[in-house]
Amino acid sequence: MIVELGHFALVLALVVAAVQMVLPAWGARRRDGRLMSVAEPAAMAQLLLLILAFAALTHAYVVSDFSVQNVAANSHSTKPLIYKISGVWGNHEGSMLLWVLILALFGAAVAAFGNNLPATLKANVLAVQASIALAFLLFLVTTSDPFMRLDPAPADGNGLNPILQDPALAFHPPFLYTGYVGFSIAFSFAIAALIEGRIDAAWARWVRPWTLAAWMFLTIGIAMGSWWAYYELGWGGWWFWDPVENASFMPWLAGTALLHSALVMEKREGLKVWTVLLAILTFSLSLMGTFIVRSGVLTSVHAFAVDPARGVFILGILMLFTGGGLAMFALRAKELRQGGMFAPISREGSLVLNNVLLVTAAATVFVGTLYPLALEGVTGDKISVGAPYFNMTFVPLMVPLLLALPLGPILPWKRGDLFAAMQRLWFAALLAVLGGIAAFALSGAKASLAPIGIAIGVWVIAGAIGEWLLRIKVFEAGREEIVRRARNLPRSAYGTLLAHFGVGLMVVGIVATTAYREEHVLVMKPGDKVEAAGYVVSFKESSSGRGPNYREELATFTVTRDGAPVTELVPSKRIYDMPPQPTTEAGIHNSWRGDLYIVIGDQQLEGGGYAVRVYFNPLVRFIWIGALIMFLGGAASLSDRRLRIGAPVKRAKKGAVAA
Repeated sequence: MIVELGHFALVLALVVAAVQMVLPAWGARRRDGRLMSVAEPAAMAQLLLLILAFAALTHAYVVSDFSVQNVAANSHSTKPLIYKISGVWGNHEGSMLLWVLILALFGAAVAAFGNNLPATLKANVLAVQASIALAFLLFLVTTSDPFMRLDPAPADGNGLNPILQDPALAFHPPFLYTGYVGFSIAFSFAIAALIEGRIDAAWARWVRPWTLAAWMFLTIGIAMGSWWAYYELGWGGWWFWDPVENASFMPWLAGTALLHSALVMEKREGLKVWTVLLAILTFSLSLMGTFIVRSGVLTSVHAFAVDPARGVFILGILMLFTGGGLAMFALRAKELRQGGMFAPISREGSLVLNNVLLVTAAATVFVGTLYPLALEGVTGDKISVGAPYFNMTFVPLMVPLLLALPLGPILPWKRGDLFAAMQRLWFAALLAVLGGIAAFALSGAKASLAPIGIAIGVWVIAGAIGEWLLRIKVFEAGREEIVRRARNLPRSAYGTLLAHFGVGLMVVGIVATTAYREEHVLVMKPGDKVEAAGYVVSFKESSSGRGPNYREELATFTVTRDGAPVTELVPSKRIYDMPPQPTTEAGIHNSWRGDLYIVIGDQQLEGGGYAVRVYFNPLVRFIWIGALIMFLGGAASLSDRRLRIGAPVKRAKKGAVAA
């Protein structure tokens, strides 16, 4: 009965989305307040109905109702509860239900907190948002029904893909989808502005918090996926340039550009047309990622390889909203008034450079991701585009971006002096040079370009701190004045500082672990030893074990350094009961220097022993710590009253004196 109730709620949400799409838009066109007022309760009703549908599917997973086809295909009675719950979105149908739920959540948030929006703009935004929800609800109901029954019901289910049975995968998809779907609000604001034919600084002020929220969640979602791949897949790396990884990275790059472009538009009323176009393209890249993952055009540990007919439906949605949005932009862009002029050397100029480099970088990732798929579809030839291509195209674009990053916030609006800005950051430049020299002294000529990369990372970190020191006048004012200025500095300024600091930390981690990584691949038996990065790793023993829904072969390694014991690592190979699929569990010891990472392979028939891979990844944790700091920086900016949704509201002054 609960399953049928969830299915009914899903169908009813589709009807509500259709009403929300049509009536408010018609009301905005006719300036009819009664029709426009339908948007808010419809958005709330759609959210509540989808919460009910999602809760019904979750209940079916928790109680192991194998009469539901989706549960039978992706769950098992012996699975731990956390993986029964995460199994709800660990498949195509359930993840799409989560997708539309988050879509409705953003729409309801605009309805609840967008009280400072003009009535017509709000009605059009919610109508466009409902049109996106309607398209995906139609996709769910017609091709991907998560509530389809089985008769007779099987005695047990097939189980969830073992590599998805991990705590990080319980949180990674919801965060990632929140980022993906969150950019739909920027798209809806852009289309609503094009419908009305008017955009201004207020529009940028309204759209920036939603874009920032989506960017935050996409940042942490990508980082969690990278962390999961690092310790779960047993390959010792943190990024593979997999097409599905790229599918989330492209909207992140475009969304980062959109954030900075909207800032120029809000502060100086510049880049108006470009900002609207970027809002359309960012969400279009999110839709492209959805198509790549769910169309069946590729096989990946991240992808849902489903019936290609579903991919055709998603391709239709992609063409409808991307093509429709770009067509409306082409028709309306000439009517939009451009903003003010500015010099190339200015804060606006630095943000334009930021946009050009980020969008070009997104384009290189787009080509590297889709070209192999397109070539295979047209000619049948299979080629692989991997790290060498991206290193030659993406990295050179990031270097000037990172070099300019600390200078942008220092430059004044409209016109600035690059030499004066450099003088103000002399100590950051000095720290960067010292960091590069230290990296070279520690590593020698092992990786000739790596010290330059380390120096660039330190330059970004020191530049972020230096900007804060300059703003609170550490070198000019007294102690009380410094404390006062630090307290009164807007939260958005602290958010920018944290985000840029996190970027620099990530750069240091990426360069260090890429350039200075150690790798040893060998066959080891109990008693054998190998040295890696000053550690001595000794194979102590092998054993067998049993988990709640798997059996495993374990290998115990003792780790010493300079003769002193450090830790004991126990990597393993697991075979899950259902489905009977192997996975690799790495043994990882982390320290301030980096990670000692051990994985075991198959047992060798000749001579005994196990295939063992030992890695040392210097400063690799800086990558995920940097991403977390970027997320916290976004949260700090979002908490600023000037950026919060629905703020500010002016209050009447007490005791006002009549003229």
